[in-house]
Amino acid sequence: MASLRGISVAILVVQALLASVSLVSAQGSTNGSRWQTLNGRPPRVIAHGGFSGIFASSSFGAYSLALLTSLPDVILWCDVQLTRDAAGICFPDLRLDNNSDVANIYSDRQRTYLVNGVSTKGWFSNDFTLRELGNVILNQGVFSRTNKFDGQSYPIMTVQNTYTQLNPPGFWLNIQHDAFYAQHNLSMRSFVLSVTRNANVTINYISSPEVAFLQSIAPNFRRTTTNLVFRFLGQSDVEPSTNQTYGSLSQNLTFIKTFASGIIVPKSYIWPVDRQLYLLPSTSLVLDAHKEGLQVFASEFYNDVPFSFNYSYDPVAEYLQFVNNGQFSVDGVISDFPITPAAAIDCFAHLDRNATKQVDLLVISSNGASGDFPGCTDLAYSKAIQDGVDVLDCPVQMTMDGTPICLSSINLIDSTNVAQSSFSNLTTTIPDIMQGSGIFTFNMSWNDIQSLRPVISSPQSQYELFRNPKFRNDGKFLSLSDFLTMASNASSVQGVLISIENAAFLAEQGFGVTDAVLNALSEAGYNNQTAQKVMIQSSNSSVLMKFRSQTKYDLVYKIDEDISGTQNSSVDDIKRFATAVVISKDSVFPLNSAFITSATNVVPRLQAANLSVYVQTFSNEFTSQAWDFFSDPTVEVNSFFMGAAINGVVTDFPKTSNRYRRNRCLNRGNRTPGYMSPVQPGSLYQLITTPYLPPAEAPNPYLTDADVVEPPLPPVAAKAPTTSPNSTAAAPRSPNGQPKVAASVMVPLLTVLLAISVLF
Repeated sequence: MASLRGISVAILVVQALLASVSLVSAQGSTNGSRWQTLNGRPPRVIAHGGFSGIFASSSFGAYSLALLTSLPDVILWCDVQLTRDAAGICFPDLRLDNNSDVANIYSDRQRTYLVNGVSTKGWFSNDFTLRELGNVILNQGVFSRTNKFDGQSYPIMTVQNTYTQLNPPGFWLNIQHDAFYAQHNLSMRSFVLSVTRNANVTINYISSPEVAFLQSIAPNFRRTTTNLVFRFLGQSDVEPSTNQTYGSLSQNLTFIKTFASGIIVPKSYIWPVDRQLYLLPSTSLVLDAHKEGLQVFASEFYNDVPFSFNYSYDPVAEYLQFVNNGQFSVDGVISDFPITPAAAIDCFAHLDRNATKQVDLLVISSNGASGDFPGCTDLAYSKAIQDGVDVLDCPVQMTMDGTPICLSSINLIDSTNVAQSSFSNLTTTIPDIMQGSGIFTFNMSWNDIQSLRPVISSPQSQYELFRNPKFRNDGKFLSLSDFLTMASNASSVQGVLISIENAAFLAEQGFGVTDAVLNALSEAGYNNQTAQKVMIQSSNSSVLMKFRSQTKYDLVYKIDEDISGTQNSSVDDIKRFATAVVISKDSVFPLNSAFITSATNVVPRLQAANLSVYVQTFSNEFTSQAWDFFSDPTVEVNSFFMGAAINGVVTDFPKTSNRYRRNRCLNRGNRTPGYMSPVQPGSLYQLITTPYLPPAEAPNPYLTDADVVEPPLPPVAAKAPTTSPNSTAAAPRSPNGQPKVAASVMVPLLTVLLAISVLF
């Protein structure tokens, strides 16, 4: 094939990966549990076109990354297409234009053919010789994935070259369009038989969605180790040789067994979902197939495509549902992101919910489990406790009648339906708090706020990724007192984190938020117990200085901007009032166009000053993560902990982080498998060729003394009597938030007392 230049470039790229990415192949573990697969062995991971979630499908880079990051027995999947001169190539579709630059090279070679009875337009492999395709370069065919590596000039590879250059532990040929090629005088059967007779190539699996093709080659493989697998397409699609739908064929597995040893099914055949993308009960397909002696391989696993809301955007959870559900296990999964099923199978399957923590990583909630329920509601906090959170958080806001409550934002529009309620006329603009207008907690009474409905936060909604819509308005809001009672009753919770912002502004309005928090903690008994620690967090040093002078609570300073470093004096300033710091993910691993460019020294610098470092916010949605983490939140958490040595995570999905720190692949030293090794900062960014590099960005600023040092909090101003929106008079509050007795009530009361004294 006339593409030696492209192959040489590809090899250099993979060598760069090996040198710069801390992802090493290692033997998988055996956990001693019997798998519920057909043969009782762990499920296989099949890399669909290699690691096609990052690199162009079927490219040397995609296949190489799959070998680096997945199980040692990973199987490489090759979709076989035939050229005009009957050469077999690995390419994801018989149309070449969606995954290559063929349309640019041969702009006049577009054709229209009938494919399974459907008129289809494009550039087809059967119209080109292998030599002509030597000028064609692979590119990323899924437009939602990064195209930054298309400049690597990956060539189209033949089946033989793919195997001999990569020498995979397992090789899978998928024959999708035998009938189409037969119409164009090309024999897929002849090609398959010729390649399997090649002593230098070992084919472990051959699959096809066409019954006639598998029946035609079955006699040649009855005494070989090559497995024939029938591939099911959509349930209403029609199989061309039997003229039956695939759904009806799935009810006749005895027939399938006559020519195949296994089946591939879309994952919805096993765990169907309803129209809202919630799981329905599993079908009996896997158990039925195993009774027939058929292996079952599940397909259509992608980390970067929305799947059932039951998984909370956590792809590891989805794989575990198929391999570790207590009823059955599929025999293999076909994935564009093979690092994730590798970790699910080797590190997390058969892992007890209360398995011993392998690493010391503090898990702090962000508004409770706000990825699953509206933040700061009883449901979000209950879910966080159930999911194993260490520290339960409450961002404190003040109501008009002086009640401290837990709410993610001082602006009710952010987390309630207030804008659609009878209180929508309370909109106002307060530049000292935020840009734009809002409806603020201190302008409504606690009773009125309780009448509002919660609204779940969906920070990635611009990408059409919404959180748990069935429960988007469920739960009830809690006062700080209610929150503290809930936390103290949860024996698994190690502590509470009370976050205070806007304290100076609130003091000027007559609300003593710091005193209200102190009183609530005292009344809840937190001053007289040691079972749960109390953490006070703020981005204002003045707040923490006040708590430092009055309590022995753990004080956490939140740096609310991305930084690239810290001045020595600013770290010394922080040490005067805090024992821990919360920083952003970008302050650890700076990004450019969602690629990590480097690592800062912020974490080691703060830790050298005996400050614990917590990082926020870890979310499960793949759009919240750098490309470097392969659209997998577990890879992200692992890279921050193992790679940056952070002390804790602040997360709206506590279950993911809690499960991570208990997995059996940690603490293996130099035997740590690639799927549980941290990515090296900048490793992928270095592989972007110059034409595809994003514009350079200015570095984040340093943290300076001026950012940290603040004047003391102002005294709490006297608050005039106010009337709530529902015309109920609010009791005046003292500076410490406690209610005063109105003078108009005291005067007649004194008169009565004097009259009584006269009687006696």
